[in-house]
Amino acid sequence: MPDLEVHLYETHVGDVVGESWRDFDFVPTAEAIERFGVGSTVLSESVPLVPRQPRGKAARRRVFFDELLPEGAARQRLADRARVATTDTLGLLAAYGRDVAGAVQVIDPGAPDAADPPRARALSTPDVVDLLDDVAAFPLGNAPMTGKASLAGVQEKVLLARVADRWAQCLYGYPSTHILKPVARPHTDMIFNEEYASRIARALGLAPYATWIDSFEGTDALVIERYDRDDAVPGRRVHQEDFNQVLGASGAEKYEEHGGKVSLGRIALVVASAEGPDGLARLLTLVTLAVCVGNLDMHAKNISLLHLPDGTSRLAPAYDLVPLTHYPGIDGRMAMAINDVYDHARIRRSDLIAEAGRWGMGAVRAGEVIDAAVATIRATVQHEVPHARAVPGLADLIDSLAARIGEHAAQP
Repeated sequence: MPDLEVHLYETHVGDVVGESWRDFDFVPTAEAIERFGVGSTVLSESVPLVPRQPRGKAARRRVFFDELLPEGAARQRLADRARVATTDTLGLLAAYGRDVAGAVQVIDPGAPDAADPPRARALSTPDVVDLLDDVAAFPLGNAPMTGKASLAGVQEKVLLARVADRWAQCLYGYPSTHILKPVARPHTDMIFNEEYASRIARALGLAPYATWIDSFEGTDALVIERYDRDDAVPGRRVHQEDFNQVLGASGAEKYEEHGGKVSLGRIALVVASAEGPDGLARLLTLVTLAVCVGNLDMHAKNISLLHLPDGTSRLAPAYDLVPLTHYPGIDGRMAMAINDVYDHARIRRSDLIAEAGRWGMGAVRAGEVIDAAVATIRATVQHEVPHARAVPGLADLIDSLAARIGEHAAQP
């Protein structure tokens, strides 16, 4: 298979070379090293830009690129359309790597449409309904042949761009600006619960982007503005990588109990190195929010780093905040342990403080961060009303969970 070019921040940073998903590797360009510096992690914490890549890290570099692709049914649909195996990372990236999470673009220079410029095709409301209603025919909202987008995750979604106040389908790698999530079955309240949790995250300063429920001729969808796009410059991407990529974890290893590669402590080490105490405070606020809204699925792919062109990094905004504790059959376990506790019902304020202590945060400071978060959460649910299609009693449920974490606030 021909080498695939990897572009980042208007720079050809390297090439993906190899014959199969088992043995491919990444080779940085001299141009990338000159611009960003030897050892720069602007592409990935797992893939530093060095002239000679250490052989022993090749598997970790492969993980970074494979984790740009979705999981489950979405991956199968993309593979079927491209007529490649679901394991064929190279074939999938060649077909769909032009618009992925962050600012990376993976381009097959030998493809017949390689020279076709990115463009957006305006959609009517019925067109949007068709995409939401038939994700099997249009995985991730990709148009047949001309759709080149991928986004990690399991949940069904459609990627669109907002152009001149109209929705548009993204062709040939045109940067999508919004994610649309249709109503999920059998959990038809899920997107409405997520929208409510996103409002709480915004009140905490963790989600500085717009989310709302929109109705397209009676078809509801959760609309999420992509935070990895630059509002100041249309079409400019902002790079991010999730913590599966950061920590070299693959697939189900995003859960701490599946392989042990990820944990809040390991995430905190990276955040502390990138941002110091301020980053740790925001991470602790995010973890407190997850406990208070019952977001059991806060795994390593649902926490990310932003990598900016100047080489600095910071914790990315919160996303995929889904209350889950009310669903029948849910095991009630967190995706990553807090102070070695997985059982959500057993987590208390003291566990959050102890977990933060492992990160190097003092008990007094941790208590201040937790208590401020709890106060904001409880104040928000007092005046923010969930969507009518959210689970009944959602605000009261979150308030009760937050009150539990707020217990013993005077005794850090």
